[in-house]
Amino acid sequence: MRQVSNRDHLRRNSLRIRTGVVVNTLAGMTLHQDAVVVDCHNDLILLVDHFDQRDQPGHFRDFWLPELRAGGVDVQILPICLEQAFQSEGGLRRTLLLVERIHRLAAEHSDDVAVCLTGAEIDAAVSAGKIALVIALEGAHGVGQDVALVRTFHRVGVRVVSMAHFGRTFLADGSGLDSTSRGRLTPQGIEALREMEALGIVFDISHLGLGGVEDVLELATRPFLATHSACLGITDIHRNLHDDHIKQIARLGGVIGVAAAIPFFIDPRHPTADRVVDHIERIVELAGIDHVGLGPDFIDDYYQQVFGGLILPPGFEATTAHAEVARPSDLPKITEALVRRGFAESDIRKILGGNVLRVLREVMTSGAWHG
Repeated sequence: MRQVSNRDHLRRNSLRIRTGVVVNTLAGMTLHQDAVVVDCHNDLILLVDHFDQRDQPGHFRDFWLPELRAGGVDVQILPICLEQAFQSEGGLRRTLLLVERIHRLAAEHSDDVAVCLTGAEIDAAVSAGKIALVIALEGAHGVGQDVALVRTFHRVGVRVVSMAHFGRTFLADGSGLDSTSRGRLTPQGIEALREMEALGIVFDISHLGLGGVEDVLELATRPFLATHSACLGITDIHRNLHDDHIKQIARLGGVIGVAAAIPFFIDPRHPTADRVVDHIERIVELAGIDHVGLGPDFIDDYYQQVFGGLILPPGFEATTAHAEVARPSDLPKITEALVRRGFAESDIRKILGGNVLRVLREVMTSGAWHG
């Protein structure tokens, strides 16, 4: 019998490792492309608008649509986040202009995308091979203190709403104020929450300050989303969720979308796909497999193009590594990491989109508002 040298042994082990990596990669890619993938948060409309203003209206066609297809994205929640200059004055006008741009974008690319108002419309769009677009408000600055405008936004197609960004609105405090103020929902904020639930608008708890989170957990009667957050127990930053809050969101049937593209939330030093899966695993351990999804927050291209680099909000580290999951085409890396960790195929499908789809179907039950 031929003796196996140490070099032969190392070579065989290396081959097994490489073969295992290839198998996991192929299995991950196959599963990713077959699953329904829901991205809970991509601010791409801001970059589309940026290029529109520079007479380059083909940006979505040339950049984002290929990226979404490469990432296997079937459902895209499209938030409207207002730049600071518009947050106090001009908020309503700016918001409605971007809502209109999303509708025009869908008309221009009707073979590929469709704005969806109900869960049934999402399912129909996905079945037809289109990307289902769900319009969202990030911060709801355009509402101001006029809660009646929640109905107006519902009429024009908005189906997901958060009440604050980092700062303060007439409805609530954002998480950026947690160190100086833990303001609860205002009376208008409580009224707006009730109106959203009545209309079939999905509430988004991401960016909400601690006091507001506690109010929502106490008052909510329907499932809701944290569209782009992560675990405070892994990365200690005010935008992430406490373990108890994660458990309570699950108790109400909600889902946490993990902000895979934001190094500050995942791990400033090692924001890898595997680190994203660490956050997914923690949510599963705390809340169960039915309450975690993906909300990457692909904002880096916008900041690089518009500002030449990242603009840091208060409380964020000045230096971070580059996120491994930086664009939609990187999303299969998360699936590959889930396969490596031994997640069952049925569970991976829930994480990639099934869990968020459940919430959208349950809450988004009405189309045009007829009140």
